[in-house]
Amino acid sequence: MHSYKLDNYTVEVGCNWVQGTQTGNGPINPIYSLALKHNLETATNNWDDIQLYDEKGHANFKGAVRTSEKAYHALINGAGRSSPIMTAWILDLSARSGYSLTGYRPKDQYDWASEYLHFDWEWAQAPEQSSWISTSFNYNFTFDATRGGFSNVSLLSVDQQGFQHILQDEADTFLKRSNVLLSSTVTDIDYSDSGVSVKLKSGEKLKAKYALVTFSVGVLQHPEDVKFKPAFPEWKQEAIDSMKMGTYTKIFLQWDKKFWDNNEMGLYADPHRRGYYPVWQSLDHERFFPGSGMYVFRKVGDESERVEKLSDEEVLEEIMGVLKNMYPGKDIPRPKNMHFHRWYNDKLTRGAFSNWPASFYVEHQDNLRAHIKTLYFAGEHTSFLFYGYLQGAYLEGERAGKAIASCVNGEGCARSTGGDFMNRNEYFPRWNQVQEIY
Repeated sequence: MHSYKLDNYTVEVGCNWVQGTQTGNGPINPIYSLALKHNLETATNNWDDIQLYDEKGHANFKGAVRTSEKAYHALINGAGRSSPIMTAWILDLSARSGYSLTGYRPKDQYDWASEYLHFDWEWAQAPEQSSWISTSFNYNFTFDATRGGFSNVSLLSVDQQGFQHILQDEADTFLKRSNVLLSSTVTDIDYSDSGVSVKLKSGEKLKAKYALVTFSVGVLQHPEDVKFKPAFPEWKQEAIDSMKMGTYTKIFLQWDKKFWDNNEMGLYADPHRRGYYPVWQSLDHERFFPGSGMYVFRKVGDESERVEKLSDEEVLEEIMGVLKNMYPGKDIPRPKNMHFHRWYNDKLTRGAFSNWPASFYVEHQDNLRAHIKTLYFAGEHTSFLFYGYLQGAYLEGERAGKAIASCVNGEGCARSTGGDFMNRNEYFPRWNQVQEIY
């Protein structure tokens, strides 16, 4: 969660949605509970209010968008509990393989843009980089109430206090400000059976009987950022390095006067490159910030990482080129304000949120969340059902907090579930039995 003041408006450069709310008396998203409790101001999106573009301006590829949406839901349902894939215990595949097996094979710029809108924009990585089965589970347990999820409703925070105020207000109900060390960067963590010692960048040292690590998996994948002593066992390090960290970049632009269409959303199909500035959202809209002159572009995955390497001026040059394609004949001035955060290169985050790849096993997930001696781990990346979402971080923090409380209160410490594991399939013996035919 990270808010930024752009001109007179508070915008969210980090997460900005309550994703999944509640259906009837079914399970309620804990983030939605906090939003209700602390009066978060939100708005709903109308995803159907979308204008389509290509390199010649307005375009009509609604058929491709509809086909992509149907293909996405076929992908999600195709790896469900009742599918042949699950009942036959077939190994997980990439979402790209899943798309192909369910009959969807994008073939042109309009298909690629439509697929990006429905898949990449949600998972911060492409289908080739994502698990088919885990993507299905994750989506269903958040958005599909018939499969144990919350609801298919997402609420966009437009609260001028910032989205994070719901956490700050909740913390004020039980936490003393003196218990929190803000702007304190951790550089070293030493742990043993008897306790944990933490060293800060300032040189200050803290000691405790137990510690909870909530760094992102991206930070854990950069051992130069935080040094752990002793080094993690191989089973823990393998789990850390096997999970993927997605990057989700929001580029906020502001003009004195709105020049774009009145639609809430825009989708641009570039003729040469997949993921080249495809998804646009107007914040100068009656449901959000009317009269603000704000237009935001959302970029994810490899393209986000590429953009982070560019200067602000180089990024703006690319954006202006795309806008001239989208609105040919219009004299488009340079924006008066532009802002985006480089999450991938931020040493405190090293990305936006995790994404489960096809090569990542359930046992890896167990090892990712498992504690080592007196060192515990939590975060959205340790959540089996809600990785990538705020509710995943919340529920995992609650789980780890209760485990530590049990230790502190003398009620017993749970045994760590981490350790080595073997693949079910004996690849080498099978390879030895294969006879090549020439």
